[in-house]
Amino acid sequence: MSIIAIGLNLLLASLLAASLVLGWRLNRRLRALRDSQEGFAKAVAELDQAARRAETGLASLRAATDEATEALADRIDKARVLTAKLERLTAQAPQGATARDETPPLELNIAVERSSEGRLGALLSAARQGKPRLARVADLPISREQALARGVAQLDDDLFEPASSRSPLRGRQ
Repeated sequence: MSIIAIGLNLLLASLLAASLVLGWRLNRRLRALRDSQEGFAKAVAELDQAARRAETGLASLRAATDEATEALADRIDKARVLTAKLERLTAQAPQGATARDETPPLELNIAVERSSEGRLGALLSAARQGKPRLARVADLPISREQALARGVAQLDDDLFEPASSRSPLRGRQ
């Protein structure tokens, strides 16, 4: 073999080694690109799932908002009815009468009895028997203003208490 043939073989071997190194580096970069593409595809899929969950959450929120709006409208209507009832009760009350001269309406009696200490057991037993036990305002050491204030508090409780937790005596309208 001649020197030229050996030189060309060495040049060819060095070019082949360089192409192997470059091919190996290119293979690493392509693998990294493929992995990042798979990661990107996973991220897009997760983003899509998150968007679906957000849409579901928004639909639930809309439904809850609609339900709350209806409940609030019902409570506002009930408040108007109870306000009219309270105004009617206060208008019917004699102006110069004292608390010891009259028997208050049933709802006011129930409110006064509930607020008295020691009478809760009697009220519960009367409710179980189906007979409301009424107390006269004159029998209790409170003024007419206090009795009316307790009646207003009872009406507020009726208004803002859920219907499922009311006792049988408190659900009257």
